[in-house]
Amino acid sequence: MKPCNFDYFDPKTLEEVVVLMRQYGSDGKILAGGQSLVPLLNFRLAAPAALVDINKVKELDYVREVNGKLAIGALVRQRVLETSEAIRSKCGLLAETAEFIAHPQIRNRGTVVGSICHADPAAELPAIARALDAEMKVVGPDGERIIKAEDFFVTLMTTSMDPSELMVEVRLPTLGPRTGWAFEEFAIRHGDFAIVGVTAAVTLDEQKNCADARLAAIGVSEVPYRDSKVERLIMGQEISESLLDQAAHQMVEGVEPSTDLHASADQRKHLLRVLTKRALKKAAGRALKGFEKGRGKNA
Repeated sequence: MKPCNFDYFDPKTLEEVVVLMRQYGSDGKILAGGQSLVPLLNFRLAAPAALVDINKVKELDYVREVNGKLAIGALVRQRVLETSEAIRSKCGLLAETAEFIAHPQIRNRGTVVGSICHADPAAELPAIARALDAEMKVVGPDGERIIKAEDFFVTLMTTSMDPSELMVEVRLPTLGPRTGWAFEEFAIRHGDFAIVGVTAAVTLDEQKNCADARLAAIGVSEVPYRDSKVERLIMGQEISESLLDQAAHQMVEGVEPSTDLHASADQRKHLLRVLTKRALKKAAGRALKGFEKGRGKNA
């Protein structure tokens, strides 16, 4: 099939984009990488009156540190997560997760912000945003606003953005040397959407106990799933096998995944339990290495 007819615009400034989105609202679609939008157009699952191509808005192509957070602009490709030294040094979780996203050809075009906006419940980057309490900077006819990750994802492929708004940036916290991270997923083939995936970040205190824990899962809910009770269970504790088993069990108790042609609900729960423990254990191991390395420098 081919897309329905639409008007095409390629503005060069953010101001022009805002004017166009004010004009078209829900009848307009933003095109950046197009790796999700173009298939929807071809299958006529999306039929916008206008396509606003932002690839010439160069002011949206950047990675920089802003007030201690890593800011990624709307035109930054997913491939940059693997190649940027700034991202690797400030938020290594992004670099590691990028390897799970589709294939290199897709990552060369797909954008970080675009994946988050698409809000696919099986996509990796929304889980990172949710786990790390990312902030979404959006711009629209009424000006600029910041949306927290906990308020951003509403339901299946739906966010709290107004149709006339454009997400111009995602901000994520930088991860210090005592914070370890991990991303684990199970997919039928490498590059496929995950059946289930889990991301974890663990920060240790001076006594090597868990000072902070972040967990988010994909493939088990209509939005990236996060359970604060599981995180609180780990915090203040020494990481042990029994504690990880308890956390993994509790993580499963909070979800009611659906059954589809890829996996049953019980299979998804089993995968969630296994991957939660695996991700937490890997993250805690990295945190311990960072802790010991820091102690060595201070000795």
